[in-house]
Amino acid sequence: MENYPITISKNKNKKVHQFEVGEYAHHDDAKCKYRVFEDGVYVASFEPDAHNFLQICQNPGKIEEDILHLLAEQIEVHHPQGVNNTVKAPKL
Repeated sequence: MENYPITISKNKNKKVHQFEVGEYAHHDDAKCKYRVFEDGVYVASFEPDAHNFLQICQNPGKIEEDILHLLAEQIEVHHPQGVNNTVKAPKL
């Protein structure tokens, strides 16, 4: 899967973060599933927990935790059928 952009801003007067998210579908338990870059530099990664919510895996860019939580929510929105693709949307 190709990387995709996500923009996060805590409020109108604060810094706007332009992230690029890469999904690693064939990850193993020793590596994080989603890697995040800002200005081409690896800054954070996430992995889904048992309930398909993303948890911070690594934060080498020392991004504020509240920004990372907003970012995790946006990544989850980008994957509406479950971030680890084990949850299927109900058939209507």
